[in-house]
Amino acid sequence: MATDQRPVASLSLDLDNLWSYMKTHGEAGWESFPTYLDKVVPAALDVLDRLGLSITFFIVGQDAALEKNREALHSIVERGHEVGNHSFDHEPWLHLYDRDRVRAEILRAEEAILRATGQKPRGFRGPGFSWSPDLLDVLQRSGYVYDASTLPTYIGPLARAYYLWTSDLSAEEKKKRAGLFGNWSDGLRPVKPFFWQLSSGAKILEIPVTTMPVFKVPFHLSYLIYLSGFSAFLMSTYLRMAVLLCRLTKTAPSFLLHPLDLIGCDQVSELAFFPGMDLPGARKVALFESVLRALSRHYRFGNMSIHAASASADPSLRTMTPGG
Repeated sequence: MATDQRPVASLSLDLDNLWSYMKTHGEAGWESFPTYLDKVVPAALDVLDRLGLSITFFIVGQDAALEKNREALHSIVERGHEVGNHSFDHEPWLHLYDRDRVRAEILRAEEAILRATGQKPRGFRGPGFSWSPDLLDVLQRSGYVYDASTLPTYIGPLARAYYLWTSDLSAEEKKKRAGLFGNWSDGLRPVKPFFWQLSSGAKILEIPVTTMPVFKVPFHLSYLIYLSGFSAFLMSTYLRMAVLLCRLTKTAPSFLLHPLDLIGCDQVSELAFFPGMDLPGARKVALFESVLRALSRHYRFGNMSIHAASASADPSLRTMTPGG
């Protein structure tokens, strides 16, 4: 009997809610925690069912703590998906927190997610790809299997500059977001999974959000959708190049999704300021399905715990220190 020889890869969706986008962008009204999870989650689950995929949803603890979101969040686990921790308050300046505040943030979110879904998170992703050595140590001591907060790309500061330019934030609030999307040096970090060597002597697995090997430019779905707004040919050529370089470098992708990859401003008009929101939701879903079909020719996709188990079994996995 033939076995599937495709390398194991992973899919994850950062379940950023309407209020968290508004908060990060400085929009008024986020304090009432407006939600679109009742629209986004069923749409995402239906698409994943059609494609036969089981993925990881990184959930914000504040959403899990609110009764109005419980049904949508519980359905994620009911339909066979993994849940991860995406912090409680979804503040992309998490790296500025001291150790005690980091620990409180992680454990508070974990407790809320467990109550809402019945599943304890095994992995974490920082909002805005924010992380710190204290965060890694807290995760390891709290029994987490993997972190997934790094985005190895050189263009993070450009994305941050655009984001802040389009916002109405005060100077103080912009200062808080000074580390949003990372720094130039993040492009020097590995694209493949690796172990962090912590000051305690322990290790924790890091699964970076995959960027295009060699060039270190993003190819998560939001970026592909953005390119499709210029040209479908440009997007498909870019994707083919990314897949080719992943195959040549033996990089199994950790492919990232966001809620706005599946809905358009025809469904959530409050987020019309985001890139790509001029496309209707149906068009985005069609793009998602075509991208996943292309990726699945070469990779066997599962949730991030499956990817973590596969990566950890690789004896050639490198080890790095958070300051290195």
